[in-house]
Amino acid sequence: MTQTAHTSNSPGKQMLSEQVYAHLRDAIMRGTYAPGDALKPQDLAKEQGVSLAVVREALVRVVGEGLADRLPNRGFAVPSFSDRRWQEIAEARRTIEPVMLRMSIERGDVDWEARVRAAHHRLVRTPAYVPEEGEYYSAAWSEVHRAFHRTLLEGCGNPVLLETFDRLWTASELARRWSAHRNPDRDGADEHRRLEEAALARDTDTAAGLLAEHLTLTAGVLTGCAPSNP
Repeated sequence: MTQTAHTSNSPGKQMLSEQVYAHLRDAIMRGTYAPGDALKPQDLAKEQGVSLAVVREALVRVVGEGLADRLPNRGFAVPSFSDRRWQEIAEARRTIEPVMLRMSIERGDVDWEARVRAAHHRLVRTPAYVPEEGEYYSAAWSEVHRAFHRTLLEGCGNPVLLETFDRLWTASELARRWSAHRNPDRDGADEHRRLEEAALARDTDTAAGLLAEHLTLTAGVLTGCAPSNP
């Protein structure tokens, strides 16, 4: 009896949890919740018309993606600008990705060059902002941005390093959105153009230096350590 009830209710609960998770993730990514805002399970359950158990399951998933924190005796909240994790992630990326880019430039073939050029073209041709998606950059631009950076590094030919890149990229997505929003005058398009040019010119030192600077500026905006108009 108990097993039957659990089996019949489980798919419905999973579907509701998926819907609440998607709503939460989208709201955080779009800036509906500001840095440091509380995510109150009771309010979310009432708003979404679901149980507390469904909301908590969705919140745990959001926490797992680094988009929220679970605070002892205080529930859940969106991370803050000053959270040390952003600087730690940036430090890890500055340590790993320029090395990967050097490897890509040394090992990448003509097909890699073509993929880099195509990825950059898609990045340039995709609007960064669309009104209906709020103040942060669009989901479409987010994906082509990720694809450009990953393509630059794929020439390294090391799947373990690329898996590390994927994890760090996902973990830093919220920080990227906040950084771009806080410094709208930053010329990211020019930074990407110079990265592409240096990589395809096989200029390892320049490319690695540009990538390190690019990553430093993104993290620095959150702490006020970066110039406002790099």
